[in-house]
Amino acid sequence: MSVLLVLLMFTIVVLVHYVRKRAQRYIPAVAEQRTRPSSRFDSRLALEVPPGYFFHPCHTWAAEESRQLLRVGMDHFAANLFGKIGRIDITKPNRWVRQGQKLMTITVDGTSVELLSPVEGTVTFLNQAALENPEVVTADPLGKGWMAEIKPANFDTDRKNLLQGAMAMSWMRNSTVLLREICSESPALAQDGGRPIPGVLQRVSPELRKQLLKEFLQSVPIGENQSTCQHI
Repeated sequence: MSVLLVLLMFTIVVLVHYVRKRAQRYIPAVAEQRTRPSSRFDSRLALEVPPGYFFHPCHTWAAEESRQLLRVGMDHFAANLFGKIGRIDITKPNRWVRQGQKLMTITVDGTSVELLSPVEGTVTFLNQAALENPEVVTADPLGKGWMAEIKPANFDTDRKNLLQGAMAMSWMRNSTVLLREICSESPALAQDGGRPIPGVLQRVSPELRKQLLKEFLQSVPIGENQSTCQHI
């Protein structure tokens, strides 16, 4: 009888321990899910700032894939400026890029423009699916339209020059308002209460196109004097 009692008590202890372990695994996961930040999205202006994304003042972004790897691309504002992209040429793997200097060249309607790297580091991989089909980039610039993976030199330092969260969304809205003001007397007038027409760069005069590229991307058409984006 005593042996059976001991076995019963042992079984109860094991069951209690198992249930507690299961609860410890489940509760933190639920808490993490509840507290995970959500994307900031402005549907009126078609702007999105997902959690974990860092935006360069020249409208490129970086997001951590792991502690040693970043994905980079252009943001919605830049994608909307370009509209239908004809070609994308990007720095090849194993090449070093610097924050705020050339990472890729975008060609639209015969005009080629440089986009700048949001971080410093070594290019490790290119998203060929997006590069070979630029429509993916303009349709989903923060998702399937990412351009490359970069192994950063010191992302803790680089992120000090980048924008995220509420600050990034405010900056994007301000950029959209400024774009509307600059284009107020051109065929690229904003529509739907504020959202710019896709492909603005293809709808304006060459002089205005240069102004927009300098103002928002700190670049000029290839062949003219280039400049790099100043850190904020």
